[in-house]
Amino acid sequence: MTTFPLLAVLLPTLAAAAGLLLSRWPHNRTPAQAQSPPPTAKARLAAAEKATGERANTRAAWIAILPTAASAVLALWLAWGPGFAYLEGDTASEPVGRTYGTVVTGGIPISLTLQADDLSAVLGVLVTLVALAVQVYSVGYLKDDPRYPSYSAFISLFTGAMLLVVYAGDLLVLYVGWEIMGLCSYLLIGHWWEDRGNSRAAVKAFLVTRLGDVGFLFGIFVLGTSAGSFRIADVLARVPEMSAATLTTATMLLLCGVAGKSAQVPLHTWLPDAMAGPTPISALIHAATMVAAGIFIVARLFPAFLHARPTLDVLAVIAAIGMLGAALAAFAQDDLKRVLAYSTVSQLAYMAGGLAAGSDRAAIFHLLTHGAFKALLFLCAGAVIHHVGSNLMTQMGGLRRELPVTFVTMTVGFAALMGIPPASGFFSKDGILSAMDGALAGGGLTDAAALLLYGCALATVAVTGAYATRAWLRTFFGTPRVVALPEPEPGTAHVVDVTEAPRTMLVPIMLLAVPALLLGFAGQPHVDLSVAAISVVLALLGAGVVYAVWRGDPVADPARLLGPLRVPCERAFYVDGLYAALIVRPIMALAGLVVRTDDVVVDGAVRGAGRTARGLSGWLRLTQNGNVQLYVSGVLAGVLLIAVGAVMLT
Repeated sequence: MTTFPLLAVLLPTLAAAAGLLLSRWPHNRTPAQAQSPPPTAKARLAAAEKATGERANTRAAWIAILPTAASAVLALWLAWGPGFAYLEGDTASEPVGRTYGTVVTGGIPISLTLQADDLSAVLGVLVTLVALAVQVYSVGYLKDDPRYPSYSAFISLFTGAMLLVVYAGDLLVLYVGWEIMGLCSYLLIGHWWEDRGNSRAAVKAFLVTRLGDVGFLFGIFVLGTSAGSFRIADVLARVPEMSAATLTTATMLLLCGVAGKSAQVPLHTWLPDAMAGPTPISALIHAATMVAAGIFIVARLFPAFLHARPTLDVLAVIAAIGMLGAALAAFAQDDLKRVLAYSTVSQLAYMAGGLAAGSDRAAIFHLLTHGAFKALLFLCAGAVIHHVGSNLMTQMGGLRRELPVTFVTMTVGFAALMGIPPASGFFSKDGILSAMDGALAGGGLTDAAALLLYGCALATVAVTGAYATRAWLRTFFGTPRVVALPEPEPGTAHVVDVTEAPRTMLVPIMLLAVPALLLGFAGQPHVDLSVAAISVVLALLGAGVVYAVWRGDPVADPARLLGPLRVPCERAFYVDGLYAALIVRPIMALAGLVVRTDDVVVDGAVRGAGRTARGLSGWLRLTQNGNVQLYVSGVLAGVLLIAVGAVMLT
């Protein structure tokens, strides 16, 4: 059992290598099942290529799904005891794992340790189960996609990298998985790179998260050098011995990486644009990997953050701004996937707020329930987009009769998102709000930070109810606006012209609906009745206002409730424009100046030296023209001058 963490990491990683190398082997195989070949050579070639591609996709699917399923079984085995103990609030259990060697660096050694404790055991289950659901769902979603083998392989590598982050016992080993995730997100978001918007979104996600990772790496160095070790257990054991300045510096730097990976203010702008990728990738990034990593790191190193009060205040302010601002932005979006993207930013800010309020267990519990219901919502959104052929809610409406399974499961997801009992989000959100209420009464936060955090959290509950109800009504109710569209060009979502999506898509959706509805009952939940009542009333108030406005005019968008704030919310308060004005355009202008300076000054000096040398060589060539008579005349003239000089001087 001590090798289970290693096996859980290796299985999807090896599956990624196998998927890239073996899914299209052998390349020169002809379709044996073609009983009556097409009449023309061109048609025969097309049929052969199609059959080869189908076999490659099928082989890639099995290569990706089976190891991920085995990794999920191992994660469940590891979490059977410690995971439930963590959710129930019991004391930490003994980690399961081992050290596979030490890398000597000349300074602090790097310990190659993989282990599963109570926290990592819980997150391992979330990662593997959602990754497995995404792999199965993608079989139907990307049917006939010529690049499906590489897509499924990158998902496997993504899964292995996140499991490395979860099970790592050393900060630098954790950082390896952290960076591999960044690479995989770039490759997966840009899967349909033919569209320039998709490739730009991938580059933006890569650069913004890398910006935060610079601070994250230096934060690791500060903690490691202060503790004399990069082993997480050693670092946490030496936290009481570290100075307040050291801990504040280290945690502030770590917070940069957390803001980048978990899409928190001010490094949140990459996440809505990441919706350019396939919908299953949106579910994977938003539910189990990538964005969950930042929250996990804070929980993993939570004792260090508890001893750095200024960092907790900064985290509380970031969370307060992020949760309410992102919720308002979600309320104004027309793209269904962008609604869910901004919702993710808002819900992650809830978790960050729970951590700032001093409750890591409440934050992780919400991370688990969020992983279930947000993965469900994204996969349901993918089924809707498949049917309609568009991401825009203006193209949707009246789909509850055409997509009954998707309607029921997405309703469960929205109920969990709003925090309506008995859905899982009700219990986890109540735990976070209770922690914030306790911090307001007295805790590690300053009074101003605690008040701002709790006030924004309550306002966000109402706005969440409003935007979730708006998306639900505009998608499934009202008059159907369009019929199913024909097959689009390669690089866009496949359109299914049947009443429901394929079974490979519906089965993961139905299975995810179970934890989205019932996961809140895990771990013996303790509900604060007063806080829960306020939360439910606010959510129903937001939902009721939107329903009343929609009922009055089902065709109009309830986002008109925002009034003059609608355009700023739709543009996400112009943060991207601000970054473009303050950072992007000045850097581009500076780059242009450098190019011109290099061309005019540096290259100009080189070109000028060349022209000067060529000019001087022209003058020299006048005397070296190959005319023997001129050479003899010169020699005689020289001899004559020497003779005359000798006579005159003697």
